[in-house]
Amino acid sequence: MENQAAKTEPVSETAGKTDPSAAGQDQQRPVEEINPFDYPGTERVRIRHLETKQMSQEDIDRVLQLTGQHEAFEILMMYYDCALVEVRTKLEVLNREVSLKKNRNPFESIKSRLKKPVSIYEKLKHRRIPFSVENIEKYLTDVAGLRVICSFIDDIYSIRDSLASQDDVRIIQEKDYIAHPKPNGYRSLHLILEVPIYLMQEKKYMRVELQFRTIAMDFWASVEHKMKYKREIRNAESIVEELRYSADLINQLDRRMLQIRDRIELNEEGDRVMSEWH
Repeated sequence: MENQAAKTEPVSETAGKTDPSAAGQDQQRPVEEINPFDYPGTERVRIRHLETKQMSQEDIDRVLQLTGQHEAFEILMMYYDCALVEVRTKLEVLNREVSLKKNRNPFESIKSRLKKPVSIYEKLKHRRIPFSVENIEKYLTDVAGLRVICSFIDDIYSIRDSLASQDDVRIIQEKDYIAHPKPNGYRSLHLILEVPIYLMQEKKYMRVELQFRTIAMDFWASVEHKMKYKREIRNAESIVEELRYSADLINQLDRRMLQIRDRIELNEEGDRVMSEWH
């Protein structure tokens, strides 16, 4: 019973309030245009030496210091953290409203995280993009992220629509892996939002990744990750097929539970109408 107001394709942008410049999407320039070691200043050789080994948090701090970006990086992370607070507040307001109107909470949990500096560095390096504060903000969309676990599938779409209707929220990308699961069976709704944070002298829009899953989807995704990526496994193709089959069963369970909830609510509505006649 997904909300059909905004049909999506698995990797399409929403037709709602879309940023025409698509600035929030992960962008990638051609490899030949980017030198991953093209850092400014006289410390280029020392930075290149650092990047020949596995980078640690201490190494990242040294690169930021050598390139004069440490303070700018801390400020950018503060901006992302503030954006997380803004989105979480919006979600908590919607949760309270639904709980009053429908006598149930649409969310089971909300988790937020800021990507660690080492992970940010590795993602840029993988794309052969220089590690800089400017490039973090320009090319990455998942530095700040929230995962919302819902009870039912229709809650996911109704909250998505509520966010899209807010005039200070821009949904610049939507990937609907519920309607269009990944080949391995993974299901979730991924949104890239731009939300404003209000600073002392300016309003600044920041990007936040938002993932919606049901309890059952989250169970499958968590267990699949542990089983598939934490160890070497034999008969990998067979295991992947079993995981895909399990994901399909979980999807059927999600939809059956939604039907049961609807029947209960219909019965409650019928009882209420009958009581008004007596």
